[in-house]
Amino acid sequence: MEQPQREIRAVHTDTTVTVYQAYSPELGLPAAREGRFPTAWKRDRMTWIKPSFLWMMYRCGWGAKAGQETVLAVEITRDGFEWALRNACLSSYVRGVHPDRATWQRQLKRAPARVQWDPERDLRLRSLPHRSLQLGLSGEAVRRYADEWTVGITDVTPLARAIHAHVDNGDLDAATRLLPQERPYPVANEFLAHLRGDLREPTENATVVSEPSHG
Repeated sequence: MEQPQREIRAVHTDTTVTVYQAYSPELGLPAAREGRFPTAWKRDRMTWIKPSFLWMMYRCGWGAKAGQETVLAVEITRDGFEWALRNACLSSYVRGVHPDRATWQRQLKRAPARVQWDPERDLRLRSLPHRSLQLGLSGEAVRRYADEWTVGITDVTPLARAIHAHVDNGDLDAATRLLPQERPYPVANEFLAHLRGDLREPTENATVVSEPSHG
């Protein structure tokens, strides 16, 4: 079956969805130990969350990049995740989705969340034809994420290293068996209508520029 170009895929239960972030050990380890973000975690700046494990590996270099050595799986409520989607705006102007560029800029400024669709990655972190959701949270959404939506936080750095070791050894079957089992997230098409965008929009570099520290 052909993979939809833009579809949310994630580990999820009836009540929660898992997203990934990567931090320095000074932030990541206390968060995993306490199951919540510490007071040192800044709630007044944008943070990006990613339902795709492999896109997180691409972003943090399997936990090898400076300041991203601790990879976290953050389990949040589906109610919170869907609130963010409902209140999100595309991070890039797209003709046909937005009436005009000025309207998009006003929407983006007001929105507590923003969405980008970046190329999904394979085990060798190569770009795939279909896209993966990146969800940026700011203002009210950041505070809700840290203090209301988060159900649990797990340090999955050892998992990332184990999968990476199999990839380096050329054993992609073993690496695949360890991957989190991400499934299509059940949201109606009309629920994401304002977030689909045009597949020609250049999104890949925008997320990297927009998220210098939080995840």
